[in-house]
Amino acid sequence: MQARGILLNYEGTIDTNGHHWGAILWHKFQKHIIGLDKSVFNRAYAYSENVLASEAIIQPSHVFLDVLVHKITQQFHYLTNQGYQLDYGNISTIAQECNNLAIRTLRKTQNILESLSSTFPIVLVANFYGNLNSVLAEFGIKKYFSDVVESSTSNMRFNTEIYEKGVNRLGYAAEECVAIGDSYNRDILPSKAVGCQTIWLNVMGWEEWGIDELDITDAEIADFGQLPGLLERW
Repeated sequence: MQARGILLNYEGTIDTNGHHWGAILWHKFQKHIIGLDKSVFNRAYAYSENVLASEAIIQPSHVFLDVLVHKITQQFHYLTNQGYQLDYGNISTIAQECNNLAIRTLRKTQNILESLSSTFPIVLVANFYGNLNSVLAEFGIKKYFSDVVESSTSNMRFNTEIYEKGVNRLGYAAEECVAIGDSYNRDILPSKAVGCQTIWLNVMGWEEWGIDELDITDAEIADFGQLPGLLERW
Protein backbone atom coordinates (compact mmCIF):
# COMPACT_ATOMS: atom_id res chain seq x y z
CA MET A 1 0.00 0.00 0.00
CA GLN A 2 1.09 3.55 -0.64
CA ALA A 3 0.25 6.58 1.43
CA ARG A 4 0.46 10.17 0.22
CA GLY A 5 -0.72 11.94 3.37
CA ILE A 6 -1.02 11.29 7.09
CA LEU A 7 -3.90 11.87 9.47
CA LEU A 8 -2.40 11.78 12.94
CA ASN A 9 -4.30 11.69 16.21
CA TYR A 10 -2.97 13.89 18.99
CA GLU A 11 -4.04 13.04 22.53
CA GLY A 12 -2.93 9.58 23.61
CA THR A 13 -0.94 9.03 20.41
CA ILE A 14 1.91 11.50 20.15
CA ASP A 15 1.84 12.96 23.68
CA THR A 16 1.85 9.63 25.59
CA ASN A 17 3.02 7.08 22.99
CA GLY A 18 -0.24 5.16 23.06
CA HIS A 19 -1.11 5.34 26.76
CA HIS A 20 -4.63 6.67 27.23
CA TRP A 21 -4.87 9.58 29.64
CA GLY A 22 -7.60 7.77 31.54
CA ALA A 23 -5.18 4.94 32.31
CA ILE A 24 -2.40 7.38 33.24
CA LEU A 25 -4.64 9.39 35.56
CA TRP A 26 -5.94 6.21 37.19
CA HIS A 27 -2.39 5.26 38.20
CA LYS A 28 -1.70 8.78 39.44
CA PHE A 29 -4.91 8.89 41.47
CA GLN A 30 -4.06 5.57 43.13
CA LYS A 31 -0.95 7.19 44.59
CA HIS A 32 -2.93 9.96 46.28
CA ILE A 33 -6.38 8.50 47.02
CA ILE A 34 -6.35 5.39 49.22
CA GLY A 35 -9.11 2.89 48.50
CA LEU A 36 -10.30 4.49 45.27
CA ASP A 37 -12.54 2.10 43.34
CA LYS A 38 -11.65 1.89 39.64
CA SER A 39 -15.27 1.83 38.48
CA VAL A 40 -15.92 5.04 40.42
CA PHE A 41 -12.81 6.62 38.89
CA ASN A 42 -14.03 5.58 35.42
CA ARG A 43 -17.25 7.45 36.05
CA ALA A 44 -15.32 10.46 37.36
CA TYR A 45 -13.21 10.47 34.21
CA ALA A 46 -16.27 10.28 31.94
CA TYR A 47 -17.92 13.04 33.99
CA SER A 48 -14.93 15.37 33.57
CA GLU A 49 -14.83 14.78 29.81
CA ASN A 50 -18.52 15.55 29.47
CA VAL A 51 -18.22 18.73 31.55
CA LEU A 52 -15.22 20.03 29.60
CA ALA A 53 -16.91 19.22 26.29
CA SER A 54 -20.19 20.92 27.19
CA GLU A 55 -19.12 23.93 29.25
CA ALA A 56 -16.82 26.82 28.31
CA ILE A 57 -14.18 26.00 30.92
CA ILE A 58 -11.17 25.50 28.65
CA GLN A 59 -10.27 28.71 26.81
CA PRO A 60 -8.40 28.86 23.47
CA SER A 61 -5.30 30.31 25.17
CA HIS A 62 -5.03 27.55 27.78
CA VAL A 63 -1.93 25.36 27.69
CA PHE A 64 -1.90 21.66 28.52
CA LEU A 65 -1.24 22.12 32.23
CA ASP A 66 -4.39 24.24 32.40
CA VAL A 67 -6.35 21.41 30.73
CA LEU A 68 -5.02 18.91 33.25
CA VAL A 69 -5.87 21.10 36.22
CA HIS A 70 -9.44 21.64 35.02
CA LYS A 71 -9.90 17.97 34.13
CA ILE A 72 -8.60 16.71 37.47
CA THR A 73 -10.62 19.33 39.35
CA GLN A 74 -13.82 18.03 37.77
CA GLN A 75 -12.82 14.48 38.67
CA PHE A 76 -12.21 15.55 42.28
CA HIS A 77 -15.63 17.23 42.35
CA TYR A 78 -17.28 14.01 41.20
CA LEU A 79 -15.40 11.86 43.72
CA THR A 80 -16.17 14.29 46.54
CA ASN A 81 -19.86 14.00 45.70
CA GLN A 82 -19.45 10.22 45.92
CA GLY A 83 -18.22 10.54 49.50
CA TYR A 84 -14.44 10.50 49.07
CA GLN A 85 -12.47 12.78 51.38
CA LEU A 86 -9.92 14.47 49.13
CA ASP A 87 -7.04 16.89 49.54
CA TYR A 88 -7.58 19.38 46.72
CA GLY A 89 -3.92 20.35 47.03
CA ASN A 90 -3.11 17.12 45.19
CA ILE A 91 -4.68 18.47 42.01
CA SER A 92 -1.66 20.59 41.12
CA THR A 93 0.71 17.73 42.03
CA ILE A 94 -1.05 15.20 39.78
CA ALA A 95 -1.42 17.76 36.97
CA GLN A 96 2.28 18.65 37.06
CA GLU A 97 3.32 14.98 37.03
CA CYS A 98 1.14 14.37 33.98
CA ASN A 99 2.38 17.50 32.22
CA ASN A 100 5.98 16.43 32.79
CA LEU A 101 5.16 13.03 31.28
CA ALA A 102 3.78 14.73 28.16
CA ILE A 103 6.87 16.94 27.87
CA ARG A 104 9.22 13.94 28.12
CA THR A 105 7.26 11.98 25.54
CA LEU A 106 7.01 14.87 23.08
CA ARG A 107 10.78 15.42 23.21
CA LYS A 108 11.15 11.94 21.72
CA THR A 109 8.18 12.37 19.39
CA GLN A 110 9.53 15.61 17.93
CA ASN A 111 12.31 13.89 15.98
CA ILE A 112 9.82 11.45 14.48
CA LEU A 113 7.45 14.25 13.48
CA GLU A 114 10.31 16.14 11.86
CA SER A 115 11.22 13.08 9.80
CA LEU A 116 7.64 12.30 8.79
CA SER A 117 6.78 15.89 7.88
CA SER A 118 9.74 16.05 5.50
CA THR A 119 8.14 13.24 3.47
CA PHE A 120 4.38 13.54 4.02
CA PRO A 121 1.91 16.32 4.64
CA ILE A 122 0.45 15.68 8.10
CA VAL A 123 -2.96 16.82 9.28
CA LEU A 124 -3.45 16.53 13.01
CA VAL A 125 -6.91 15.36 14.07
CA ALA A 126 -8.15 15.48 17.64
CA ASN A 127 -11.14 15.36 19.90
CA PHE A 128 -9.88 18.10 22.20
CA TYR A 129 -11.13 21.19 24.02
CA GLY A 130 -10.80 24.11 21.59
CA ASN A 131 -7.24 25.04 22.59
CA LEU A 132 -5.15 22.54 20.64
CA ASN A 133 -3.28 25.22 18.68
CA SER A 134 -2.10 26.78 21.95
CA VAL A 135 -0.94 23.38 23.21
CA LEU A 136 0.95 22.64 19.98
CA ALA A 137 2.63 26.05 20.08
CA GLU A 138 3.53 25.57 23.75
CA PHE A 139 5.23 22.26 23.02
CA GLY A 140 6.95 23.58 19.87
CA ILE A 141 5.48 21.02 17.44
CA LYS A 142 2.89 23.04 15.53
CA LYS A 143 5.29 23.55 12.61
CA TYR A 144 5.16 19.86 11.70
CA PHE A 145 1.49 19.91 10.72
CA SER A 146 0.07 21.30 7.51
CA ASP A 147 -3.31 21.70 9.21
CA VAL A 148 -5.18 20.92 12.43
CA VAL A 149 -8.73 19.56 12.65
CA GLU A 150 -10.13 19.76 16.15
CA SER A 151 -13.50 18.75 17.51
CA SER A 152 -14.39 19.92 21.01
CA THR A 153 -17.92 18.48 21.04
CA SER A 154 -17.52 14.71 20.95
CA ASN A 155 -14.55 13.77 23.09
CA MET A 156 -15.67 10.22 23.82
CA ARG A 157 -17.73 9.37 20.73
CA PHE A 158 -17.27 7.68 17.37
CA ASN A 159 -16.67 10.67 15.09
CA THR A 160 -16.16 10.37 11.34
CA GLU A 161 -16.48 14.12 10.75
CA ILE A 162 -12.98 15.04 11.85
CA TYR A 163 -11.51 12.37 9.58
CA GLU A 164 -13.63 13.49 6.64
CA LYS A 165 -12.36 17.02 7.20
CA GLY A 166 -8.81 15.75 7.58
CA VAL A 167 -8.97 13.94 4.24
CA ASN A 168 -10.32 17.10 2.60
CA ARG A 169 -7.51 19.18 4.10
CA LEU A 170 -4.89 16.76 2.76
CA GLY A 171 -6.49 16.96 -0.67
CA TYR A 172 -6.03 13.28 -1.53
CA ALA A 173 -8.47 10.43 -1.96
CA ALA A 174 -9.26 8.74 1.36
CA GLU A 175 -7.53 5.53 0.32
CA GLU A 176 -4.32 7.52 -0.23
CA CYS A 177 -4.40 8.73 3.39
CA VAL A 178 -3.19 6.74 6.36
CA ALA A 179 -4.68 7.43 9.79
CA ILE A 180 -2.70 6.71 12.95
CA GLY A 181 -4.27 6.68 16.39
CA ASP A 182 -4.26 4.95 19.77
CA SER A 183 -8.03 4.51 20.19
CA TYR A 184 -9.71 1.73 18.25
CA ASN A 185 -13.14 3.26 18.82
CA ARG A 186 -12.35 6.94 18.26
CA ASP A 187 -9.53 6.73 15.70
CA ILE A 188 -9.42 3.43 13.83
CA LEU A 189 -13.14 2.74 13.34
CA PRO A 190 -14.10 6.24 12.13
CA SER A 191 -11.07 6.70 9.86
CA LYS A 192 -11.62 3.28 8.32
CA ALA A 193 -15.30 4.15 7.81
CA VAL A 194 -14.17 7.18 5.82
CA GLY A 195 -11.99 4.96 3.63
CA CYS A 196 -8.49 5.59 5.02
CA GLN A 197 -5.72 3.12 5.56
CA THR A 198 -5.22 2.64 9.31
CA ILE A 199 -2.38 2.03 11.72
CA TRP A 200 -3.35 1.30 15.31
CA LEU A 201 -0.92 2.33 18.04
CA ASN A 202 -2.03 -0.51 20.29
CA VAL A 203 -0.43 0.06 23.70
CA MET A 204 -2.80 0.90 26.55
CA GLY A 205 -6.23 2.10 25.53
CA TRP A 206 -9.16 2.82 27.79
CA GLU A 207 -11.34 -0.23 28.36
CA GLU A 208 -10.64 -1.50 24.85
CA TRP A 209 -7.80 -4.00 25.10
CA GLY A 210 -7.97 -6.90 22.63
CA ILE A 211 -11.00 -5.59 20.79
CA ASP A 212 -9.76 -5.94 17.22
CA GLU A 213 -12.28 -8.68 16.51
CA LEU A 214 -13.34 -6.76 13.39
CA ASP A 215 -9.79 -7.11 12.04
CA ILE A 216 -9.98 -3.87 10.08
CA THR A 217 -6.62 -2.35 10.92
CA ASP A 218 -4.06 -2.43 8.13
CA ALA A 219 -1.20 -2.53 10.63
CA GLU A 220 -0.45 -2.30 14.34
CA ILE A 221 2.51 -0.81 16.13
CA ALA A 222 3.47 -0.94 19.80
CA ASP A 223 5.58 2.21 19.82
CA PHE A 224 5.24 5.49 17.92
CA GLY A 225 8.90 5.18 16.97
CA GLN A 226 8.01 2.23 14.74
CA LEU A 227 5.89 4.40 12.46
CA PRO A 228 8.57 5.82 10.08
CA GLY A 229 9.96 2.36 9.31
CA LEU A 230 6.50 0.94 8.69
CA LEU A 231 5.56 3.74 6.31
CA GLU A 232 8.87 3.38 4.49
CA ARG A 233 8.14 -0.32 3.88
CA TRP A 234 4.67 0.59 2.59
